[in-house]
Amino acid sequence: MSALYDHDFNLWIQQTVSNLKSKDMDAIDWNNLIDEIEGMGKSDRRALQSYLERLIEHLLKLKYWDGERERCERGWKIEILEFRSRIERILNDSPSLKNFLSEIYPKVHKLAVARMSIVFDLPDNALISESFALSDRFVEE
Repeated sequence: MSALYDHDFNLWIQQTVSNLKSKDMDAIDWNNLIDEIEGMGKSDRRALQSYLERLIEHLLKLKYWDGERERCERGWKIEILEFRSRIERILNDSPSLKNFLSEIYPKVHKLAVARMSIVFDLPDNALISESFALSDRFVEE
């Protein structure tokens, strides 16, 4: 089964599911199965982090980027709704990730502020105080 994992991943999945359903525990490729299950959790965490970062960036754009507001405001608002929706879906499927979201929020916020400071051509600390409170409401609105 381990060789199958390296050569035909889809067939490996089908065979692993079949072995699990038939309770043929000796035929299961445990190491790769464990890796794949761990990877599924990592994927949700990476997605949550990415959506949160993009959400904060768009909230900052909406709040501070006057030069592009007239042309882009509606698109930014749509993106904000989309990122909130995706975050909410992940949290609905995996409520335990709310703790992870709280844990990564300060780091993600700092990265988003740094990126938007470059876009807005401002010093890093120019956006921090007000934007933190603004983006604190990332899911509720």
